[in-house]
Amino acid sequence: GNHTLLTEFVLSGLSSHPELQHLLFFTFCLIYTITIIGNLLIFMVTVHPTLCMPMYFFLRVLSFLDISTVSTVVPKMLVNFLSEDRSISYTGCATQLYCVIFLAATEWYLLAAMAYDRYVAVCHPLRYATIMSRRVCLALVLLSCCSGNIVSAVQTAWVFTLTFCGPKKINYFFCDIPPLIMLSCTDTSVYEKQIIIATALVIFTPFCLILVSYACIISSILKISSAEGRCKTFSTCSSHLVVVSLYCGSGALIYLLPKASYSQDTKKVLALVYTTIIPTLNPLIYSLRNKEVKGVL
Repeated sequence: GNHTLLTEFVLSGLSSHPELQHLLFFTFCLIYTITIIGNLLIFMVTVHPTLCMPMYFFLRVLSFLDISTVSTVVPKMLVNFLSEDRSISYTGCATQLYCVIFLAATEWYLLAAMAYDRYVAVCHPLRYATIMSRRVCLALVLLSCCSGNIVSAVQTAWVFTLTFCGPKKINYFFCDIPPLIMLSCTDTSVYEKQIIIATALVIFTPFCLILVSYACIISSILKISSAEGRCKTFSTCSSHLVVVSLYCGSGALIYLLPKASYSQDTKKVLALVYTTIIPTLNPLIYSLRNKEVKGVL
């Protein structure tokens, strides 16, 4: 009865050292600029009439998701580097959490759809146009968005049914599930169990589908007689899998163990991977190494 319910939170940011704030501001301002320019280039280039394959349609959607993800997290982080007031309203925090989860979950399902597209292209080239029709591609994107929306709406609603009665300082650089449940003054054990189930559905199910797709692709690659062709395809597959593994590993460590004993700084680094670093790498890994994209560019 003596608790005062919170109407706002305070984000501590990446570092509490004042002397690092300006350096961090310029570093992440540069990363943000590179991410936006890189993904905008991919978005504009893949609209070209010569790039009408399903793969480029998926790349446009991926670029849009990456731009949205960094724009949800980084601008507020940049403001906090230079401002004494690092508060975020209760509604603003809920909105940011919803957007981050929605975009991350949608991207996971989209990456699985992209892996399936590559599987069909490599393993069933003669039926590729029939299997991956425009209607199928659009359906896969809409299904990814709907699934991401459901996951995000449920998780956000569940988190904000918890009671937050102080302290109001979030030791993080954006509103996310683990630091928020640490602030709750109610029992979160049931919620922690269901988030493990949600993480398995959102991260490991698409990840397994991606692994199966690439296993089939690699099996087909081994039948290629040209050593140069094998090396080129292996290089592409390995770079895709590295990015997906980083995305999976960082997300799994954060959400499978929301109250884990490893340091908060470690959690911040892991969160940076999937909210900032991966969106910066995606244009390079998925698009700018592609000969056709470079030609149009």
